Amino acid sequence: MERPAWAPRSIDISVPSVSRIYDYYLGGSHNFEVDREAARRAMEFMPGLPKIMQANRAFMRRAVRFAADEGITQFLDIGSGIPTFGNVHEIAQSACPGARVMYVDHDPVAVAHSEAVLEGNENADVLAADLLKPQEILSNPQVQRLIDLNRPVALLLVAILHFVEDADDPYKAVAELRDALAPGSLLVVTHASYEGIPLPQEQAEGTVDVYKNIRNPLIMRSREEIARFFEGYDMVEPGLVPMPKWRPDTAPEDEDPYSFSGFAGVGRTA
Repeated sequence: MERPAWAPRSIDISVPSVSRIYDYYLGGSHNFEVDREAARRAMEFMPGLPKIMQANRAFMRRAVRFAADEGITQFLDIGSGIPTFGNVHEIAQSACPGARVMYVDHDPVAVAHSEAVLEGNENADVLAADLLKPQEILSNPQVQRLIDLNRPVALLLVAILHFVEDADDPYKAVAELRDALAPGSLLVVTHASYEGIPLPQEQAEGTVDVYKNIRNPLIMRSREEIARFFEGYDMVEPGLVPMPKWRPDTAPEDEDPYSFSGFAGVGRTA
C-alpha cells in the first residue's frame, strides 16, 4: 500500500482509524481501504451511518453559530478529527473574524491534516493530546496562547465521548474540564445511543461489534447516562434531544430517520 504525502510516517496505515472512518462517512478523501472496509462492514448492519454523521456535523455547525451569537469567541474542540468543509474554525471565524479555535486530537492523521489546513491562520491551532488527560491540554502553551480560561469558552466534545469506556471514567475528565471554565462557558456534546435508531437493537449491535473488533469500542449510552456529562451546567433549550431537533434550520420531519439516532445538547456554566 502506497503511503500518501498527508499520512505521517509514524502511523500504521494497515490499522483502521476512527477519525478516517468518520472522514469516509462524510465523503472525505483522507482514508485508506482498511478504513473503508471497516466502514462498509459497519454499514451492513446500520446503512444510515453516513446520515448520522452528516446530522452530527450539521448540529455542530449550528451549535458553533449559537455560541458566536452568544458572544463567545473562544472554541476548544477536543476529539476534533480530520477537518472537512465547514469545520469549527470556518464557522466561528466567519461569524466573528477574531474568534480563536484550538483543536485537540490524538489521531496523528487528524493532527497532521489540521496543521496543513490551519497553516497561516494565527487564530487557530491543533494539539496532539488525549481527552482523558485534561490538565495536559489546559496547561499546554499552544492552548494557553489561544484560550483564555478567565473568559467564556465553548468546549466541544462532539462524537468523542462514545469512544471512551466507563472504565476510563469519561465523566471525571469532563468534570475536570468544566471546573476550569469561566462562568458563561458552553459545553457542546453529541453521543451515540441505541435510542432513536430506526432498526432493532440486535441489528445495531452488529455495528458496535465492528468497532470493538478494530479496538475502538463504541459505547452506546442511554439518554440518562449522556445527561450526566452536563452535571454542573444549565441546559440550553431545547435540552438533550436528537440532533435534528436542536434549534433546526429546517423542519426536522424532513430529515432522514437515521439522523435521529443518539443525542445532542448544549449546556452553560453558571
